[in-house]
Order: sequence, then C-alpha cells, then structure tokens
Amino acid sequence: MSTALLGADSVGRLIDGRFTLLRFLGGTESSSVFLTELGDEPKRKAAIKFISADQVDAEASIAQWEAARTLSHPHLIALLEHGRSELDGQDLLYAVTEYADEVLSEILPERPLTPAETREMLGPILDALAFLHGRDLVHGHLKPSNIMVVNDRLKLSADRLLVAGEPLRRPASSWDAPESGTVKIAPAADLWSLGVVLVQVLTQQPPHWDRGQGAEPEVPASIPEPFFGLARECLRVDPARRLTLSGVQAHLEPAQAAEPVDERVPAQPAEPVAEKNPAQPAAPVAESAAKPSFKTNLQAVVGTLIVIGVALAVMRIGSHHAAPAPSPQPSSPASPVAQIQSPAPAVGTSSGPVVKGEVASRVLPNVPEKIAAAIQGHLVVVVRVQVDTQGNVVQASFDYPGTSRYFANQALNAAEKWKFTPAWVGGRTIASVWILEFHFTSAQTDATAVEESP
Repeated sequence: MSTALLGADSVGRLIDGRFTLLRFLGGTESSSVFLTELGDEPKRKAAIKFISADQVDAEASIAQWEAARTLSHPHLIALLEHGRSELDGQDLLYAVTEYADEVLSEILPERPLTPAETREMLGPILDALAFLHGRDLVHGHLKPSNIMVVNDRLKLSADRLLVAGEPLRRPASSWDAPESGTVKIAPAADLWSLGVVLVQVLTQQPPHWDRGQGAEPEVPASIPEPFFGLARECLRVDPARRLTLSGVQAHLEPAQAAEPVDERVPAQPAEPVAEKNPAQPAAPVAESAAKPSFKTNLQAVVGTLIVIGVALAVMRIGSHHAAPAPSPQPSSPASPVAQIQSPAPAVGTSSGPVVKGEVASRVLPNVPEKIAAAIQGHLVVVVRVQVDTQGNVVQASFDYPGTSRYFANQALNAAEKWKFTPAWVGGRTIASVWILEFHFTSAQTDATAVEESP
C-alpha cells in the first residue's frame, strides 16, 4: 500500500479542469508527483507535484512559487504553473514544472560518473548557483535527486529556493551544511552540499561524517584530482574556510583563476532578508523508464544552447551580425532595474585600503522600435568589462550572450562606451572588472552593473 500523499489510484483524475494525472511518479507522506501534460499544441510533458496545504504555510508557499516563476536561467527547472485544489477532501497545493527526462539519483545506483562526466556536470551547476547567489537566493537542496536533464540540458530544481538570511525551518539532512538549522541560511551552505554531491557522484556514496563530532568529513583518497581537493575544501565545517564558487572554478581551471565565476561571498549574509516559509516538497522525480546515458545528455548541453540560441534569433529577429558562441553565465529577468553599486566602505589589504569604483555614465543600446516590438518575453545579455585606471573600458567580452546575436552585439557595443570612476587601493587608482547585465523587452531596454573586482 502506498504511503504517499496521493497514490497511483489518483491516475486519471483532472486537476482544476486543466491537468490530467497520467502516471504516478513517486511521493512521500507529505508530497506526490505525477506525470501530466500542458494544454498547448503540441502537448508537452510536465510534472505536477502536490503538497498538503495543512502541513505548510500555504500563502507563503504560493508566494514563493510565484517568485520562482519570475526566474529564468538555462540551468534551472522552469516552474510553469501553480495553484490550489481539493481532491478527495484534501486541501492541496500544486506546482507544475518542466518534466525531467533523467535524474542523477537514478544513475548513481547503477554506476558512478567518470571524472570527465563530473567536470561536465559542474559547469551548469556553477552557472545556476552563481545566478541564484547573485540574487540573494540559496538553492538549499543541492543533491542528486535535484540534478536533472531536460531536453538534453542539465538543470537544477527551482521550486524550493530559499532567501539568504532566513532561518532553515526543516530538519537537516545529510546534504545540509553543519551550520544549517542553527544560523540563517547563506550561499556557503550550497558549497557544502556541492562537496557532498561530488563525493557521491564519484563513489556512489556520500562522504562519511559524524555530525555530532565536529570533525571534517572523510573524502576518499580514491577520488582523483582536482575533485579530491575541491570536495575537501567545500566540506570545511567552518563556513568561512569553505570554498566559494570562484574557488571551485580556480580548482577546475587553474589557468583561469583570474576570471572567477563570482565574487567571494561571505559565509553569512550581512543583513537578514524578510523571512519566508521554506517548507516545500522535493523536486519532481522523473519516470523510471529506460533513459539515455547521463554522459550523452551532459555532452549535449553546450551544443543545445548554441542551436537554441540561433533558432530563437532567426524566429524572433531574422538574420543579424554574429556574436561569439554562448558561454552561459548568471542572468535574470527578475533582477532590479538600474541597480548600480555604490562605493563600498574601505577594506584593509596588503596594499592599503580599498575603495570600490562606481558607474560614471552608462550607454544603453539604441534598439529600433520595430525590432523591439518583435521581442518575445525578456532577453538578457551579460557583458564583462575590464576598466583601466582612468575609468575607461579597455576590453569587453560576453559572460552570457543570450539567445539573440543581434542583441548580443548591441549590448557589447554599448558596454564599450561606459565610463567609471576608478577604484582605489592605498591612495592610488587601479584597474577593475565590472559585470554589466542588459535587459531587453518590447517595452524598454535597461541595464544593471556590479563591480566584480577589486
């Protein structure tokens, strides 16, 4: 007999007149997941997950799902619909997400990943985490069951995201950092979970760790470098000593250590964020049917991004000048408009106090009205600019060119014209690096800027 919230006997039921439960995919006493279809043509598979409205703060959960719907990133599972429904006398909340063709937790019982597969897996994960951390969000549930493949693209679940600075209100699991439950959640917690995942994908077992002893987890010596050192540094009990995303990138690509994925993040946020209820169900479980190899799907990630980008550009805009091949980095339709960073307080360094620079003048792409009207949804382009000691841009390159070559070129050309007041160290100006995020909609064009270094 099933102990799930809803069992296989619910197959065939219609939810809110829109979602037919086609197949039971799995569940627990507090949640259930079914295969369903979206009503568009041609019909698309989706996963629908139910949780009991009596076991959570229903309004907070719905608000959190609504916020998750505004996030858009190529390596996050899209939350498509959500609602509330009654079934057999039960008051239920439901969320409809993209359907996963493959789930990492279903691969590991059969075999570990190879080092090459592990490296391929890390790229999309780092991209997604950098995107979330840059928006004061923490994934909070990084584990194999939440690492999936959707249409040959690796993605993380996105239906249980947490706001940095809020307390964790659920029991700690073996993937959670040692500080979980005792301090407010911070990005460093995701790095601990990443270390656990690394050990598990390479050995099929999580690292041995006695939470009550306070010692560091044991990382098996059989794990090859750079993953042994990477896992060991992620699994530091003290979050201040734990690797950041930029540190992970440095371990993977030592020659590129000067170009980190993100800034170093503090172990805990400086200011608490308004609390939300994090109680939400686990990510959808994919069908347990014959699946393509995880390696094949991972290797298809980059090629898929390129093909999709070109196809969308042709459909929406037509033929335009070519932009460099995509190398996805964090971007978000939900990020604030014109969020320009002010000079930071002086920080002591070996060379003296550091004073951050600031934007002196910005240039936005001049998009003709007819072209802007053709935009469907929200396009984002992320550009990294190198700024000299005079505040001039000396080099601009893509962190994420988006899906349209035309708009990528427009953003790059505009970024080259920005001006900055230079950063200072020890009483003299120094070069700096800024990340510019351009947003294009049919209604407006705008940009935000964040100083990455010093």
